[in-house]
Amino acid sequence: MSYVELNDIRVSYDNKTDILKDLNLSIEKGELVSLLGPSGCGKTTTLRVIAGLIEPNDGEFIVDGKNLTKVPVYKREFGMVFQSYALFPHLTIKENIAFGLKLRKEKKSSIDKKVKDILAITGLGELGDRYPKQLSGGQRQRVALARALVIEPKLLLLDEPLSNLDAKLRVAMRIEIKRIQSQLGITSVFVTHDQEECFSISDKVAVMNKGIIEQFDTPEEIYKNPKSEFVARFIGFENFFDLTPIEKGKYKTVDGTTFLSTRQWEPGKHIGTIRPDDIDIVSNTESTATNTVSGTIKVRTFLGKSYQYEIETSIGALLVNEVDDVIYQVGDTVTLMIPAHKLIIV
Repeated sequence: MSYVELNDIRVSYDNKTDILKDLNLSIEKGELVSLLGPSGCGKTTTLRVIAGLIEPNDGEFIVDGKNLTKVPVYKREFGMVFQSYALFPHLTIKENIAFGLKLRKEKKSSIDKKVKDILAITGLGELGDRYPKQLSGGQRQRVALARALVIEPKLLLLDEPLSNLDAKLRVAMRIEIKRIQSQLGITSVFVTHDQEECFSISDKVAVMNKGIIEQFDTPEEIYKNPKSEFVARFIGFENFFDLTPIEKGKYKTVDGTTFLSTRQWEPGKHIGTIRPDDIDIVSNTESTATNTVSGTIKVRTFLGKSYQYEIETSIGALLVNEVDDVIYQVGDTVTLMIPAHKLIIV
């Protein structure tokens, strides 16, 4: 059994429309797992079930072999970090961090040591006597993280904790969160809609859509091998076209061209997808009947390091990113090579 188990969780606010539909998720001890998906997909509801803020209609929630489905939030001993820092403005940083320990009536000597240790771990060692208004956004987020960690939680829950920070600070803070989480070995659940943020910080990712988990895997595996059209679109695939399976790894396009794919064969899947970066524009002398298609450039967009071309082909409009060694013009006819090892079938 995994350290955290959500088994057949169903949540419905009106007992008619399910927000979560028989959701299952397993998290190993020490892992940082992210729930990723668009607004309304159920990721925050899942986190609220884990936190104890929502009791599911059906299913069970287990941590370390104990069924916590009906255990109230204040008895779960979880640490929580939210979008808003929720710091007490009239308390110093030390006092904010110590708040949960005081509620537990721990000895002053124990509280002082734990607060000192977590201040050092979170890089706040010199700021303990300041007040929240004297800190930057990133520092206040570290205080919120320190307050959640100092109680030595069984589980750390983070609900879009970086959304209030600017882009540069978000990058720095996600590195800090991963460093601290790895150092302390705390099992963590991180909710975000930001793909880059999620992939950079997570051991595993659950991509959610309409109350179900469409794919649960490592960031690398999801990035390279999306299992559904929804997952592919959500993580940045932009080219989709219909294929007719002929045999294992061999397909026909709508114009009769043969396409090969070396990716894992799954019968019944018949939509091809490929990232704009993975399509090559080749000369007519390099073109073959397999995995190539000709088209006309309709739009050219400058991206800085490369150009993006929208190319109208017999299998549909395709987006292609090419470095500027050769610059093509709108109206040019080009041949596209779709590498077999890059063609995903969903």
